[in-house]
Amino acid sequence: MRELHELSALEQAQAIRDQEISPVELTQHYLDRIERIDPQVGAYVTVTAERALDQARRLAEELPDGPLAGVPIPIKDLNLVKDVPIMFGSATYREFVAPVDDTVVERLRDAGTVMLGKTATPEFGLPCYTETYVSPPARSPWNLDCSAGGSSGGAAAAVAAGLAPAAQGSDGAGSIRIPASVCGLYGIKPTRGRISFAPVIPDLAGLGTNGPIARTVADAAALLDAMTHNTPGDLYLAPPHEGTFLAHASRDPDRLRIARYARPVVPGAEVDPDVLAAYEAASATLARLGHEIVDIDPPFGADTVPRFITLWFVFACMHPVADDQADRLRPLTRWLRERGFATPAPAFLQAQAALQAACRSALVITDAYDAVLTPTVTQPPRPVGWFEDVDEVEETFERMKRFAAFPAIYNVSGQPAVNLPLHWTGDGLPIGVMLAGRVGDEATLISLSAQVEAERGGFWGTRRPPVW
Repeated sequence: MRELHELSALEQAQAIRDQEISPVELTQHYLDRIERIDPQVGAYVTVTAERALDQARRLAEELPDGPLAGVPIPIKDLNLVKDVPIMFGSATYREFVAPVDDTVVERLRDAGTVMLGKTATPEFGLPCYTETYVSPPARSPWNLDCSAGGSSGGAAAAVAAGLAPAAQGSDGAGSIRIPASVCGLYGIKPTRGRISFAPVIPDLAGLGTNGPIARTVADAAALLDAMTHNTPGDLYLAPPHEGTFLAHASRDPDRLRIARYARPVVPGAEVDPDVLAAYEAASATLARLGHEIVDIDPPFGADTVPRFITLWFVFACMHPVADDQADRLRPLTRWLRERGFATPAPAFLQAQAALQAACRSALVITDAYDAVLTPTVTQPPRPVGWFEDVDEVEETFERMKRFAAFPAIYNVSGQPAVNLPLHWTGDGLPIGVMLAGRVGDEATLISLSAQVEAERGGFWGTRRPPVW
């Protein structure tokens, strides 16, 4: 018999419905694993054991309908859970307790999921690695010397280590897809406006969104269904979709036209041979499944990079920090905020306008295809500390830009994008590839991903991380 954490989230929920296991038994199983394994992994910043068991006991008495009812799903520590501490990865918020729930947290509770705790995130979600002053580094369970990525690094580490069956994450510049790549997971960045950030977090430029991280396509699709909602005051609304996303995980995608490119537009970024091998292997798999593969030039130019960086600087200033707490900020955060506060409002608006103009022409190109294939990141997983192992903070920023050269553009365009965990290096490190789709068309990406997953006999096959 497989252990409980070997089951997919959907299999766990079915076992609960069949009364083969109880939500309490499943929750306790994960809490025991977290206590034993998480000190090595750094996935959780806060574990809410008693709260989780109370939730599980109530679910054991009255289980709601839904494909994930009774299943534990942790929440990223950028999202508010009422009466639970939230630090946003920052020592400046060490004493802060959330006054309300985010609406996505409410939706996950309504779906009958159990919150095990809050997963680690870098300070204010800004870097692509999860190393903070408030918790240990989040490490890839495939090699504990390597970073789990960011900003949903704790969420990805938890799922890959078997400390949660799936997890809620968020993505403003690749923050779901990057950790999914370096932790060997399937992650979905939905279309802009698919999931509300209400009631507190603004969606001013529409860069960020919540989304799922999981080991299987079906689990991620079911979690996306549970998270999908809008609330009054949302600035963006995704196009409506028919049926459930989970249904598309068992639907044939038909023959698709898939564009591809592997040339980054970030100056100085180079694609590692192992990453190119993953990209070519994914292309061959898609062609073998009968899809048409077409080489294209990058639809966005290098001129989008400094404009996006302007937004990055400004949005680093969104979290208020008291003057007497500023010395608790990490060097990179201070550097980003200094540049953000020094950016004039017209420069911010001009950058936003230029990015929208770039999208108007780029989407004409990408909309001619059902999906676009690229690498997810440019290098294999990096060692913990690698991004900051430099003399100047500017070089940390340059390393981040060159490492995460591909995913942020789809936050700019609002297109859905997924990470497929299709490749492992000779050293056993995962390398993902990214598929982006038309605005509003997560369904095609999910169907295509499930087809690839089935062709591979499951993304992981017989592989398991050493901590598993």
